[in-house]
Parts: sequence; C-alpha cells; structure tokens
Amino acid sequence: MNMLFILLQEAPAPQGGGASMWIMILLIFAVMYFFMIRPQNKQRKELQKFLDALKKGDKVVTIGGMHGVVKEVKEDKVILEVDKDVCLTFNKGAVQGPAVPPAAPKKESKKEEMKEEEKK
Repeated sequence: MNMLFILLQEAPAPQGGGASMWIMILLIFAVMYFFMIRPQNKQRKELQKFLDALKKGDKVVTIGGMHGVVKEVKEDKVILEVDKDVCLTFNKGAVQGPAVPPAAPKKESKKEEMKEEEKK
C-alpha cells in the first residue's frame, strides 16, 4: 500500500526550465529565417530585377518550361518567339528566368582515352 501511495503522488515541478525553452524557440526561428526565408526573399528579388530589365532579344524560360526569345515587352505581358514565326503571349510572372545554354559535352576520362589509343 505504501508503494501505491508513493506512485500516486505528484512529481515535483521542474525548476528554472523556462529560460532555456525560450532560447531554443528563438534559435529554431533564427535557423528557419537564415536557411529558408532569407534565401527565398533574395531569389524573389533577383527574379523581379530580371523581369524589370527584360528587353527584346533576351532568351528566357517560362514556368511551364517553354523556351523562347523575347520579341516584345509590354507593361505586364511578354511576347515570346518560340519558333520561326510562332509568337506566344505570357504574363511577366510566367517567366521563370534566363534560358540556360546547354551544357558542353563531358570529356572522356583518361582511362577511356587510353583504351581507345590502345585499340588503334
């Protein structure tokens, strides 16, 4: 019976844990800000700067993956030439960024080059 009485008693409340809890919460918010919010804001500003500087002849990619050359820029619209004599109108917000040129083909490794030389 004494054992049951001991188990049913309330545990004493921990002392002095409030400050460390607030420090941890602030630390979590700081990490979220520096790793998530700040880079996203920076990227958004760079995209807005790119859209404001958009001019005729720029190669761009839309959010749908359409590659084209800017034919005309209006206040909130962009006309892209996607093929010879094929022009499409997009909202400026649909432009994702500049078109990235295709990557150069990778050079073969030295081992593969040596094997080819041995075959010759």
